[in-house]
Amino acid sequence: MIIKALIPVKSLSAAKSRLAAHLTQPQRRLLVLDMLHHVIFALRESGALASIAVVSPDPCVLEQARAWGALALVETQQGHNPALHAAALDEKMAGADALLTISADLPLLQPDDIRGMVERLRHSAVVLAASREGTGTNVLLVRPPLAVPYVFGPGSLQRYSTEAREQRLAVSIYNSPGTALDIDTIDDLEALWRSSEAIRGALAS
Repeated sequence: MIIKALIPVKSLSAAKSRLAAHLTQPQRRLLVLDMLHHVIFALRESGALASIAVVSPDPCVLEQARAWGALALVETQQGHNPALHAAALDEKMAGADALLTISADLPLLQPDDIRGMVERLRHSAVVLAASREGTGTNVLLVRPPLAVPYVFGPGSLQRYSTEAREQRLAVSIYNSPGTALDIDTIDDLEALWRSSEAIRGALAS
């Protein structure tokens, strides 16, 4: 099975605006790129993917993506979901049997998370990884690409589940710290710091 990955990334000038009261624009820019680098690395290390592509309107993001071994795709449609739909259609036409669409801001993501989701694809056409609050979707894995339409946004986990059920597609929900913690607010950053401290403590003991 040929499984490809898409990572959407906003323009760096608009990224992580909810952290503006806590981080400067250069700090937010660095945070976005550091997390993207980590996600690309985890995807590559999983060994489960035929290709990894970053979709963005930002030339700097795309340049970094290439440097880190990912394909760079310029957004051809405005809006998060339309841009992903266009990129997914290209991947489907290029021979992808399944497509994993993943948030770029998952600093705890592990290669085993990707392997675990791919394993579930054996029995489910739609595999979803829930966000920390349990209503959003941080990773979407579907077979074939565009088996369900992109509906990222508030309440997307339920919307994806509903779309799949309406098309009689089996759904699996994947939960792990690596796929759950995305960074949008200062509370998310504090949760990341706590997790990092716990990991360092475990390694030191």
